[in-house]
Amino acid sequence: MSKIAVLPGDGIGTEIVAEAVKLLRALGEPFELEFADVGGTAYERHGHPLPEATLKLAREADAILFGAVGDWKYDSLPRPLRPEQAILGLRKALNLFANFRPAICYPELTAAASLKPELVAGLDILIVRELTGDIYFGQPRGRRTAPDGAFAGADEAFDTMRYSRPEIERIARVAFEAARKRGKKLTSVDKANVLETFQFWKDVVTEVHKDYPDVALDHMYVDNAAMQLVRAPKRFDVIVTGNMFGDILSDEAAMLTGSIGMLPSASLNERGQGLYEPSHGSAPDIAGKGIANPLATILSAAMMLRYSLAKPAQADRIEAAVKRVLAQRLRTADIAAPGASPIGTAQMGDAVVAALSN
Repeated sequence: MSKIAVLPGDGIGTEIVAEAVKLLRALGEPFELEFADVGGTAYERHGHPLPEATLKLAREADAILFGAVGDWKYDSLPRPLRPEQAILGLRKALNLFANFRPAICYPELTAAASLKPELVAGLDILIVRELTGDIYFGQPRGRRTAPDGAFAGADEAFDTMRYSRPEIERIARVAFEAARKRGKKLTSVDKANVLETFQFWKDVVTEVHKDYPDVALDHMYVDNAAMQLVRAPKRFDVIVTGNMFGDILSDEAAMLTGSIGMLPSASLNERGQGLYEPSHGSAPDIAGKGIANPLATILSAAMMLRYSLAKPAQADRIEAAVKRVLAQRLRTADIAAPGASPIGTAQMGDAVVAALSN
């Protein structure tokens, strides 16, 4: 029996995860679902965004279904206690180094995308983001602060950017393997013209390419990549990049799909254990209103079935059900056409369950 740690988190996290859980239960599989607190909710109840009990559950699980963390009301907390530290802590503790962020523009949503329909019709990009290195985890992470975490009159702050050869090699191999299964084309995004870290990145990716002669490799500076994503996004197939650049580019790519509410993600370690979450945040401004789009979370659950639980047929069923719902012109507010009547979070989940059953 597969054990899934369910960590809803903050804001709309509880609402969207509930719909993904609804889909998992509708599959009729013998999953063991265990829930735990994380993020701001965990801080309120346990005094820490990633309690030991939650981390223990995550370590023991075959996969983690994650909602979202964060709320403006926690911005005054010292950084180590802010909700966002929970997801960073899980990535580091479980060595979740490879982040898969697909950006697919469904035919029914081409009009909802930010670009002209002819630019995004048929779009299918996979961004492979390295997750445990780069400036987010660089050591030392130095800053002059007061005990409460504030800058308190300090005159500088800095974070170091670093990557090791093994870190770059393993994410490059994951990306090349993914490209082999798709269009056999990989774009490595860097800033080698300015940053030594990314000249090193470019050199190592080029070396790894020798083991994948069947995959075409090109290199692109991150500023150019950001421009090309809105100028000619279909020129890309698989993109591999570092932690910070991947964070930014994947959110940009989300708007090519019609809404960030459509963008799932998977974060994997070398054992195939993964954390699955929507690419959007906790959206505290709409939390509790029942209007959030659960499709990114539902599609993340499908990725969980495919990559960590070895159930690709069930993943296909969920993805097909989402396509059927979109074909029925059912829309949450973020993907609804102007003047249309959107449905709510739970209604969308129910619609996908119905499409799954049919």
